[in-house]
This record gives sequence, structure tokens and C-alpha cells, in this order.
Amino acid sequence: MLVLTRKLGESIAIDDHIKIRVVQIKGKQVRLGIEAPRDTKIHREEVYLAIQNQNQESASTSSDSTKAVAELLKNKNKAAQ
Repeated sequence: MLVLTRKLGESIAIDDHIKIRVVQIKGKQVRLGIEAPRDTKIHREEVYLAIQNQNQESASTSSDSTKAVAELLKNKNKAAQ
């Protein structure tokens, strides 16, 4: 892990695309501004971990459950016609 010290208004550059700037320091909190391309996904770590957990749960859905949902949708479409 790289550990850097920055003062208010100073930045950290990552590659040519991402800049992290110290915007505010208030007590024990530091507010960061992040400049990055729009297609770069940026999340707080706890949100990122929640997304990862949901993705893993979705991927581990049993094929029986998937087949049951598909059958329900198929029957619903037939009834609508």
C-alpha cells in the first residue's frame, strides 16, 4: 500500500485519467474530490462490497429456481395471448 500525505487543496494523480484532491478537512473527516472518466465506477468500499455480495448471490442461484421463474413467465405470456 502506498501511503501519501496531502494538505488541503493538494492532489494525487493516478495514471493520466484520475485525480484525487483533498477538498476539505473537518475534525477527523477528510472530504475528497475525484476527477475520473465517466465510465470509471467509483464507490465507497462498503457499497462496493455490498454490490460484490449481491453479484455472488445472483450467480449462485440454483438452476431449478431459474427454470421455475422461466416457466412462470412462459405461462404468463401464453395466458396474455
